[in-house]
This record gives sequence, structure tokens and C-alpha cells, in this order.
Amino acid sequence: MNKFTHVDKQGKVKMVDVSKKLMQLRFARACGKILLAKKTNQMIRDNLLKKGDVLTVAQIAGIQAAKQTANLIPLCHPLILDKIELRLELVGEGVIAESEVGCIGRTGAEMEALTAVSVALLTVYDMCKAVDKKMCIGEILLLKKTKMKI
Repeated sequence: MNKFTHVDKQGKVKMVDVSKKLMQLRFARACGKILLAKKTNQMIRDNLLKKGDVLTVAQIAGIQAAKQTANLIPLCHPLILDKIELRLELVGEGVIAESEVGCIGRTGAEMEALTAVSVALLTVYDMCKAVDKKMCIGEILLLKKTKMKI
């Protein structure tokens, strides 16, 4: 059985010690989707929602969230992020969000990439909830995680 890295010998939760790990160039990509009614899709496309430009606001929210991941997820290490790209695309059945996060650090940036996508999609939900009661957020996943020596 694998030993859990976030549990000490007494079974208590702990933050993993990464102090002995080498600094590396790290990237992570994540994506997710929110399903919307056709009418909601068209309202976003035509910028008719009362809360404003949905995709721009969601993009900013996701970028801000990536920078706050360690404050949201208790055992995440705080990272200085060098790159946060977040793209939102309106498709026939809703909005697809894809993020890429990069940093130089001792631990990966996958939680930041996943947080960016999650909060962006939650923001779309929040901005559209007055006109669409059947939205569905789903398929949030890590696409890729890499690290390279520097």
C-alpha cells in the first residue's frame, strides 16, 4: 500500500516538505466545460446578460483564482506563478475553459490550473443563473503536467 504524503506517523494531516526538492520549470494544463441552454449561449455571444461580458469576467476571475490557490486549498504550497493563460470559448453546447499555468518551483502547478478553470466556470454560472436554471458544470480535468530542469 502506498504511503500517503499528507499524513504523518500519527495519522495527522501535514503539509508535504518540498524543501529538499530541486527548483524546476513546471507547467500544467487543465480544461473544463459548462453546459448551457441555446438561449443562454446566444445571450453571451450577443453580450446581453445584465452582469456584463461573461467570458471576459470569467477569464479574469479564473486568473485571480489561480493566484489564490494556496489560500483556497489547505495543503497546497504557495507558488509564484510566472504564466497564467486562460481561454474561454463559446461552443454550441456551452463554454469550454482551458488553462495553462507555469512557474519555477519545487512542486507542480496542477492545482492552480484546475482552480483557474473551476472558478472561471463558476463565474459563468453566476453570471448566467438568472436566465438559465439547468446549467451543468462538468468534465474538469488535468490535461498535462510537466517539469524540466533549469
